[in-house]
Amino acid sequence: MIQLDFKQKVIILTLVGALLFGGGYRLAQFKERAPQPAPVLEQPGSAVIAPPKEILVHVAGAVEKPGVHRLWQGARVIDAVSAAGPLPGASLDSLRLAAPVSDGQTVIVPDKSAVSATSSLKTGAGVQGTAAPTAGSQAGGGALVNINTAGPEELDTLPGIGPALAQRIIQYRETHGPFQTVEDLKKVSGIGEKSFEKLKDKITVY
Repeated sequence: MIQLDFKQKVIILTLVGALLFGGGYRLAQFKERAPQPAPVLEQPGSAVIAPPKEILVHVAGAVEKPGVHRLWQGARVIDAVSAAGPLPGASLDSLRLAAPVSDGQTVIVPDKSAVSATSSLKTGAGVQGTAAPTAGSQAGGGALVNINTAGPEELDTLPGIGPALAQRIIQYRETHGPFQTVEDLKKVSGIGEKSFEKLKDKITVY
């Protein structure tokens, strides 16, 4: 076995230390030069957008599929009518097609024949050879006034309904949507139980 003196041991240890130091230095340089993954940057507007909330809208009247339809929040009356499929005789011009619909709202699509009959009474056009109906005979006749489509003049022909109350009826249906039943008319300020008793046989919501 080779015996090493103290001087030789010092030389060997120095060489080993130099080799280890050089290897570590080269490894550190390699890590610094190695390509680093690019940082992930959040792009403006890259947030995940939640799907639109669903709402339920009841569509009735002159449509192929009356009933409750699922729409999305922000849908319009035209979307509800399209989902139900309007019949050829539907009077779409009588509706506010661009108006937004809300969850639980009822959209009633009137028929052209009903709108035409109401319009004839309103303008005084009757059957040939008969006298044109007056305001009093219009409300007291057989034709019912559709409180969802009637204008202020037609509503004014109903007993106990003046211009101010007619405007409140129109304002109510524009704010809350069409009346679902004739009894809903009592929700309008100024129409109590006694007033409704005089009106219930002269009005309709279809």
